[in-house]
Amino acid sequence: MNRRLIYLFPSLFLVCLALPVGTRASSNSDEDDAKAGAVLYRDKGCATCHGEAGIGTTKGPSLTGIRDDKAWPPEKMTDQILNGGKKMPPFRDALSDEEIARLVAYLRAKDKPAPPPAGN
Repeated sequence: MNRRLIYLFPSLFLVCLALPVGTRASSNSDEDDAKAGAVLYRDKGCATCHGEAGIGTTKGPSLTGIRDDKAWPPEKMTDQILNGGKKMPPFRDALSDEEIARLVAYLRAKDKPAPPPAGN
């Protein structure tokens, strides 16, 4: 019996390596986070400075191309939201880590989702 198990484990290991790693679950989670981030962007007042859908205003820069800007990886976006910088105030005390992660997911989304109408 022990010999069978010894031969079985390497086979199971190889089968596990061949399986796709949570592509569907990860994708749905990313989409859900981006949708939640769109609501947060609207409800937490980000549009006040950065404009509707992040188009920018005189108060804050456009965020529309931030996804493709190599100078703004997710870690730097998170730090900017937490600690602020230049004219942006810090939101460390106003947002949870989960909310910040969702805002970053929204900003990094290839196709930014529109939030549902307020009050829904």
